[in-house]
Amino acid sequence: MKPNLQIIIASTRPGRVGLPVAEWFQEQALEHGGFEIEVVDLANLNLPFMDEPRHPRFRKYEHEHTKDWSRKVEAADAFVFVMPEYNFGFNAPLKNAIDYLHFEWQYKPVGFVSYGGVSAGTRAVQMIKQVVTALKMVPVPEAVSIPFVTQFLNDERRMEANETMVTAARTMLDELQRLEGALEPLRQPELVHA
Repeated sequence: MKPNLQIIIASTRPGRVGLPVAEWFQEQALEHGGFEIEVVDLANLNLPFMDEPRHPRFRKYEHEHTKDWSRKVEAADAFVFVMPEYNFGFNAPLKNAIDYLHFEWQYKPVGFVSYGGVSAGTRAVQMIKQVVTALKMVPVPEAVSIPFVTQFLNDERRMEANETMVTAARTMLDELQRLEGALEPLRQPELVHA
């Protein structure tokens, strides 16, 4: 059975570019063939601003939306965050979604497809690496960084990626697959919840 890769669309803004970027990356991941793919759209998930009274490490969730989110993240073996850069950082809905949980993220590799203007979202990626490592996630150095992202959208708002982006996606997926297998023994329940 293939490991489960969740592609998380971080942007919730109306008219966002994240959706066509994620659709393009999903095609790349399916072509790669190393994972079962699930796309998780934070705009559809619609988590409220953190409203759980207890710290996530206790896993005593009161709200059904948190329990649902916990089950979804628990089921993943690896992640790719498709993320914009806002004011040199990553966006609030992504941070909120991460902060809801604790153990569910542990010992899972994470890759980044970032986009923006001249920096291609790389400043946001550098910032979020501090957050994910605090949760014992393992960020892969390989990434897809898309500068001036709107230049890659056609009239139907579909991505027309260049060869550099395609090669970067394949390389990142290879590394996610390699790390997922190496980290899998650490995700055993008796180790994660100890």
